Amino acid sequence: MTAGRTNPVVSTPHGAVRGRYQDGIAVFRGIPYAAPPFGPRRFRPPVPPERWNGVRDAGSFGPTAPKPPYSEAFAQYLSDPVIPGDDCLNLNVWTPEPGPAARLPVLVWLHGGALTRGSSAVPVYGGRTFARDGVVCVSINYRLGVEGYGLFPDAPANAGLRDQIAALRWVRESIAAFGGDPDRVTLAGQSAGAISTGALLAAPQAQGLFRRAVLQSGAPEAADREKVRRMVRRVAARLKIPATAEAFAAADRAQLLRAQAEVGRFSSPVLGGPGFGLVIDGDVLPHDPLEALVEGAAAPGVDLMMGWTRDEYRLWLVPGGLVERVDRLGSVALGGARARCHCGNEVVRGYRALRPGAGAAETVGQLVTDHLLRIPLHRVADARPGSSYVYEFAWPSGLPGLGACHALELGFVFDSGDTPDSRRLAGEGAPQELADAMHGAWVRFAECGDPGWAAWDATHPVRVFGDGAPRTAHGPLDTEYDLWQADVTARGTRAGRLVRR
Repeated sequence: MTAGRTNPVVSTPHGAVRGRYQDGIAVFRGIPYAAPPFGPRRFRPPVPPERWNGVRDAGSFGPTAPKPPYSEAFAQYLSDPVIPGDDCLNLNVWTPEPGPAARLPVLVWLHGGALTRGSSAVPVYGGRTFARDGVVCVSINYRLGVEGYGLFPDAPANAGLRDQIAALRWVRESIAAFGGDPDRVTLAGQSAGAISTGALLAAPQAQGLFRRAVLQSGAPEAADREKVRRMVRRVAARLKIPATAEAFAAADRAQLLRAQAEVGRFSSPVLGGPGFGLVIDGDVLPHDPLEALVEGAAAPGVDLMMGWTRDEYRLWLVPGGLVERVDRLGSVALGGARARCHCGNEVVRGYRALRPGAGAAETVGQLVTDHLLRIPLHRVADARPGSSYVYEFAWPSGLPGLGACHALELGFVFDSGDTPDSRRLAGEGAPQELADAMHGAWVRFAECGDPGWAAWDATHPVRVFGDGAPRTAHGPLDTEYDLWQADVTARGTRAGRLVRR
């Protein structure tokens, strides 16, 4: 609490909340935006929380959604706090000064974690630095894993996405009282949070709830419904129960999480396998979000900033020693990557020719990264020139083998490199000037939609954040993109549909 200042109190549609002043920033944690999704509300769309009397304390992070822990191999790099309790549909607000007069830009953050892990309580995502620089920051929790993305015959799909829409509606209705401008909301997310952001761009129920969007290391996609059903069936088989929402709701919650973790360990962004994902449901997500954005049928007038890290795949392969295993497999691994990416031999040959000294793991990793992330984001930018901005994060971690891996940019975007949790992935000595440049670009984008470099056009400008000052490269992915485009033509696939899971 800042000396001489009383704790801030703000009224919301459901009741008043009391936050804290910390380092001159008003912070409100654990505010419910929907009722606890358990009991009769389990596996159902979110509903508003019950109104409370008096002033609710918002001094601590609220409960996190049920989730299994990371494996030991990943836990050494990624923190994932667990806060018990059923009231897990909550959010946090950091603001320079509450009150409706400020009308400051707002950034709403969707955490990553493969739709199975993560929360708004991860220290790297602290919103203090955005509030320090004049942006109201909101971070949310949403249902994960089978609770949020299981596909059942007796429950609506995409519960986690519905949670996110409910949180955005809360922001629309409530953020002015915290000093934010509801007409200047930027929705941002990383990994699964970026995939969710892409879906929200295409979700009719989310239209008008945000003005700008940031997709970090995640592209718009719809998962194959059968793949998600297979994941649910495998969890059900371990629990020896029917694959229905009714049966899952009656299962012991701890056993359900253990079964989900056991089945999920066979899944990987590089290697594939069963998993949870957003699905086309004819309701909240009526169309494939990538195709809707590429064809101009979604989110007209929304400014986009999108990007990736240079070595995304290293976080997926380095923990657990998968790099060495894939390198030993050699051509077998390359054949598996070809099947994973649904591409012809010429694409694989082209990638090997572009990286003549690379091992199989690097070739496979970059091939799958382009298939999942870079090529679809390239397509979106091509379809929305003038209002799309593209970046690449290229600074290598100080830890062995990680390079510029998936999630490494987060400590720079949030300017949170001084936290121990950020150093778990970046190591020691992360350059503050790089954090100043990246965080400043995100602040500018939230303020006015221009992060400080040229918008996408025929020259394909990509802002590279690496060693030294940021620079703009033109067309760094064009050669790879041409390989995919030639493959589409040669295989007689519908022109432009380059990326399908």
